[in-house]
Amino acid sequence: MRQTNGTGRRSSEKIVKDIKRATRKQYSSEEKIRIVNGGAILGHSSGGIMRSRAV
Repeated sequence: MRQTNGTGRRSSEKIVKDIKRATRKQYSSEEKIRIVNGGAILGHSSGGIMRSRAV
């Protein structure tokens, strides 16, 4: 049997992270302001809004 030392797993995890990073939604400054203002009207904190939207 062939034994591995786990380097293949690390490289595959890195590939997945790179793909997620490349395909993540990019928010413009105007969109960020609109999201925060919309949450402020509802009484939510800006940090909580940004975390929930992954901004």
